[in-house]
Amino acid sequence: MSAAPTTLGVPRPGHIMAGEMAQQPAVLQRILDEGAAGIRETAARIAARNPRFVLLTARGTSDNAALYAKYLIEITLGKPVGLTSMSTTTAYGAKPDLTDCLVITVSQSGGSPDLVASTRAAREAGAITLAVTNNADSPLAEVSEYHIDVLAGPEKALPATKTYTAELLALYLFVEGLRGARGEAAESLPGLAQAILDRGAEVKQLAERYRFAQRLVITSRGYGYPTAREAALKLMETTYIPATPFSGADLLHGPLAMVDNVSPVIAVVPEGRGGAALQPVLDRLRGRGADLVVVGQREQVEAASAGFVLPSGVAEEVQTILEILPLQLLAYEVTIARGQDPDAPRALAKVTETR
Repeated sequence: MSAAPTTLGVPRPGHIMAGEMAQQPAVLQRILDEGAAGIRETAARIAARNPRFVLLTARGTSDNAALYAKYLIEITLGKPVGLTSMSTTTAYGAKPDLTDCLVITVSQSGGSPDLVASTRAAREAGAITLAVTNNADSPLAEVSEYHIDVLAGPEKALPATKTYTAELLALYLFVEGLRGARGEAAESLPGLAQAILDRGAEVKQLAERYRFAQRLVITSRGYGYPTAREAALKLMETTYIPATPFSGADLLHGPLAMVDNVSPVIAVVPEGRGGAALQPVLDRLRGRGADLVVVGQREQVEAASAGFVLPSGVAEEVQTILEILPLQLLAYEVTIARGQDPDAPRALAKVTETR
């Protein structure tokens, strides 16, 4: 995918987001070539301190990357992981004992005051603190004991794309490093990512289904669930279509009632255990006559109303980095089709300064 062209010297809407999505294969390769060794070194130093559990702190897109890390750590390391409620310290002044706890704060900018304050409080409470950012000079990096730079380069479009996939890869390599592994499953990702982005015409055609949509449901399980959440966020912040993400298990516990034969549903179906666990949900959705679009393997796409076929044979724990790419493209294309500019969603700022 290449950046959108200009008309009479005036950049077309979405040209910044398009350009940054197109940079993702190069960013992934840069992390593997220039960042992996440093990430492994940081992981080894933290592993030597043997943290007893992990807390993840993030907002927005980075919160979805943190959720991915939660799956990785619990599944591959067997350590308990929680997602921080920052207001307990920033608003309520709670002082938990975080001795021997690893607190990982994920933020593209590293500039949000509540992230900085929460991380500072965690360090004062005895935690091992790690910042994962796209800004090595950020306040968050400064207050953290350790820092990982995701090396995505400047990101100017308001919807985060390349920083998200960079965070995912950096977190994967870090968790692999905690167990003394090198993360070989990631080596093929840059080429596979490029192959997906080169299929933008397929996504543009798919986007016509959602041009006039009033709402969307997005579902997945396992490693695919962070993708569902991030896809919903991208669609909401660019197209303004209410998009609700559900774990497939949660969808069956009540919300399935709102799905009917005119309700668009996007299912992210990983190849592996997460996809197998989602199968009963797909069967129920088909039984309700839902307009079901699948992002996954060919047999799942062929059994749905439409979809996007992902590369096969990729380790399930890194499929997350590829799954989001067609959904980023979908958010972009639907936004353009609706006559809006994905580079500048209304009411949003690049650095959200929550407190």
